[in-house]
Amino acid sequence: MRKKLPKILITGGAGFIGSAFVRLAVKQGHRPVVIDKLTYAADLARLDEAKGKFKFYKADICDEHKIKRIFRQERPQLVVHFAAESHVDRSILDAKAFIETNVLGTHVLLEAAREQGIKNFIHISTDEVYGDIIKGKFAEDSPLSPNSPYAASKAAADLLIKSYIRTYNLPAIIIRPCNNYGPWQYPEKLIPLAILKILRGQKVPVYAQGRNIREWVYVEDCAKGILRILQKGRLGHIYNLGSSEEKQNIDVVKTILKTLDAPGTMFEFVKDRLGHDIRYSLDSKKAYRQVNWKPKVRFKDGIKLTVCWCLGHKDWLSARWENIAKLYNNWR
Repeated sequence: MRKKLPKILITGGAGFIGSAFVRLAVKQGHRPVVIDKLTYAADLARLDEAKGKFKFYKADICDEHKIKRIFRQERPQLVVHFAAESHVDRSILDAKAFIETNVLGTHVLLEAAREQGIKNFIHISTDEVYGDIIKGKFAEDSPLSPNSPYAASKAAADLLIKSYIRTYNLPAIIIRPCNNYGPWQYPEKLIPLAILKILRGQKVPVYAQGRNIREWVYVEDCAKGILRILQKGRLGHIYNLGSSEEKQNIDVVKTILKTLDAPGTMFEFVKDRLGHDIRYSLDSKKAYRQVNWKPKVRFKDGIKLTVCWCLGHKDWLSARWENIAKLYNNWR
């Protein structure tokens, strides 16, 4: 007889990274409960291949009454919390939604988890909580120094969770991944935005001189790391999930142009983002050692896979163009 798997509740499961985790969990035999508000960046189409193998609730994590009712009804043993407002540019334009969802929403979930007696609460944070670093890498015990409203809201959520671990003995783990990319990413982020602009015959906007450096991990590798930490990670600990593949933004764009066989001049430098972090870099040896996770997809291969997916989903990308154009027109 097959061992019964613990019930997982996943917030933000219709989002980019959350949906990749739902698909993976279903392949592993789980039948998760998924909560998502279905904001502009969410899409249940991301979960089509898992259809019929998860239970879905449309809900705002800030709605305390509804969230606690779902927890009481479903009685999950594990929580993986992805739900968040996540785009830095939008947080610069208006930080309110980021504070509400990322901080207050996390508090609602923590209280529901504490009331329900959850066995493990996994919080998906970001490398941006550390701020930027010119040389070296951030370890899990590096000080938090966020530089955007988005990063500040995520850092606040991290600190709130740490307080619940210490004060209430809540069994929780914080995971800080580097920049994710891959299929189904909403095209406000650099890689899908660049692909969409090129497909439309337009130049890709690149902040300043494109020298800002990011570390990149393929979304399916990140989802596998999160699942591995859920299964084998130590309660109360923090784990970085990085790839050690660091790229300047301009080089990322040039790689995409080359992959699409587009002219190498199809980009334009635009006014820099306010408070733009120079470089992110994670020391991920802890995840390598403790849960035996390492990313498998190299950046050059992941870009090819992402471009191929985008070429097969042009309609999905194009349907989001008006929202993206409005954001960047306002920003300029």
